[in-house]
Amino acid sequence: MDYFLFGVLPYLALTVLVFGLIARYERDPFTWKSSSSQLLRRKQLVWGSILFHVGVLIVFFGHLVGMLTPVEIFHMLGMSYGFKQVLAIVVGGVAGAMAIAGGAMLLHRRLFDPRVRANSSFADTGILVLLCAQLVLGLGTILISIQHLDGGEMVKFMMWAQGVFTLQSGAWELVADVHWVFKLHIFLGLSIFILFPFTRLVHMFSVPVRYVVRPGYQIVRTRKHKVNLGQKP
Repeated sequence: MDYFLFGVLPYLALTVLVFGLIARYERDPFTWKSSSSQLLRRKQLVWGSILFHVGVLIVFFGHLVGMLTPVEIFHMLGMSYGFKQVLAIVVGGVAGAMAIAGGAMLLHRRLFDPRVRANSSFADTGILVLLCAQLVLGLGTILISIQHLDGGEMVKFMMWAQGVFTLQSGAWELVADVHWVFKLHIFLGLSIFILFPFTRLVHMFSVPVRYVVRPGYQIVRTRKHKVNLGQKP
């Protein structure tokens, strides 16, 4: 089971993610969006969306940088494993709490507002539930991490993640003995990667870069002078 979770599922998830995104973009480009419901309960949407997206982005890039940065770089910077783990706990905890608060607002809006619910698909609601559950599990891992602040457990995950991307077949053994909360957190995260190409999450890759380099436009409005028929020209 550990071999499948840490040695097989990561490659399966990454394969489905990459080829699923390519296939959807090629076959159904008009579905590559996040359907907007901003006209419905807009105030709750704005606050929930800001908290959720900012929190999720911090958590995501924190995981990305923290897990895939070679250990040697932290040595060069003079950053100890313990300090990095405390930093990850503090920043990740705050960002995770923000994302959960925002996600709860968005989920409440989607479930309990009849008009929003009528405009939501099963996938829209389901992926938001999974993301909120993943965030709760992420905060749950903090309760385990604070019990060993030496950073040893964190280094295991760093070596495992880097081993996956460098195709090291025995990388899964590094994390086979971690707490079940971490295992469930990783399983759900990889499952979200698999579902990613088939949900509204694809809009994360729709960064409007072309608007930065597009040529400028100028809108000119003209007013036609009214002609007074009672006066001679």
